[in-house]
Amino acid sequence: MSLEEKLSEIKSYSEELGLDLRNPSDRFKWFLASILFAKRISSEIAKRTFQLFLREGLTSPDKILEAGWDRLVEILDSGGYVRYDFSTASNLLEIMRKLKDEYGSLEKLYEKASGPEDLERRLMDFKGVGPACVNIFLRELRGIWGKAKPKPSRIAAEMAEMLGLERIEPYESALVRLRLEYCKKKRCIECPVRRYCRSFRK
Repeated sequence: MSLEEKLSEIKSYSEELGLDLRNPSDRFKWFLASILFAKRISSEIAKRTFQLFLREGLTSPDKILEAGWDRLVEILDSGGYVRYDFSTASNLLEIMRKLKDEYGSLEKLYEKASGPEDLERRLMDFKGVGPACVNIFLRELRGIWGKAKPKPSRIAAEMAEMLGLERIEPYESALVRLRLEYCKKKRCIECPVRRYCRSFRK
């Protein structure tokens, strides 16, 4: 099996969360998840916290706004999001208000964007949404949203170099997962692409 085939077998985070990004409502859920993943916390905490948002039915701007700050902090704390609970709750409320007031929906934001750079700029206009969050969100929308063309992250580029992979974009989500879940945790012997890795062969 080729390296590319191996990488294609690795689930993206949105797939692991059971989201179908061809569906607009799931695209919004992925935007919410991306905000959670972008903080300096483990992916396990981000996934657990996102599942609590789903369980509470907080899967639209209106529902998140209705929940209010105190309830959002409770949910974030329950998921283990303790270090960023207050700031993330505040940011989420501000993001949802701005999204509703200026665009009406995430899909309308996309329609108004004149191209890939403008799309990224509009997303980063939201408080607390930086380059990392935009990359997480848009890299899994490549091929679904035509304007979703983020520059590959440094982590993905470094991982591609270790594997001798030239085309990064189609495999960026897999490359990031490999770096975070295997390289960073020194789980080289368990890595599904270790035979291609220059560091492992050394």
